[in-house]
Amino acid sequence: MVASVNTTLQYDLMTGTQRSHDSLISTVEITEEYPSALPDYARVPIAFEVREVFDVMAAAHGTEGPHLRLRTLATPYVKDYDADPAHGPLQWVVRFDLRRWGFFKASLNGNRVGAAAIVHDSPDIDMLERQSDLALLWDLRVAPDARREGVGALLFQAAERWASMRGARRLKVETQNINVPACRFYASQGCTLGATDHTAYPDLPDEVQLLWYKELATPLCLQTTHRCAQNPDPGAAGAGDSPAQ
Repeated sequence: MVASVNTTLQYDLMTGTQRSHDSLISTVEITEEYPSALPDYARVPIAFEVREVFDVMAAAHGTEGPHLRLRTLATPYVKDYDADPAHGPLQWVVRFDLRRWGFFKASLNGNRVGAAAIVHDSPDIDMLERQSDLALLWDLRVAPDARREGVGALLFQAAERWASMRGARRLKVETQNINVPACRFYASQGCTLGATDHTAYPDLPDEVQLLWYKELATPLCLQTTHRCAQNPDPGAAGAGDSPAQ
């Protein structure tokens, strides 16, 4: 069953300790890349330790929308979204038409420390709901040593700009109640929870799907000219290795 949420969610213990990251983010470079870089993209681990989860509770009396209640696990475990090789980055080129995807790389001292993928107006992605004003943040990952240092925020902002430049007015993000750091991160980036679904993952009955949304600003170039330049990929080869446009 899907529960829709129209107001900002209430959070228990939503804030987490953040390390100072001003010096790091000043030296991190965010660049857009092509699908041909996915083998390098996939080398960034996405696994994390699950030590606490959000229980999705019914709305309390006098409030709207579900309530997320933090619960600490007696036995932590590791969750790795790439554990199933059929769904990792190396399979995206096989499973999807990537012509309307964007890919971003975060580099520090010449080394990749993060990556993000976003898609807009692509008919083969059901989560886009065939809405041309909706973009989907498909993936965002940061190397363990660079987490909680602001790298994720830089990647998120790059994805936002990419979506806005292509006419998207809303950004959609999927995560789960077991990914507390991601929930905190997306809330900190201005996203609000739009829906929850306890039945989204039949093979993972303990996980609840959380769909986050953010309203996007209209870029100045679209306001004035209704058109933004896009650069072709001079090295594109093959149907699946197409420009991130």
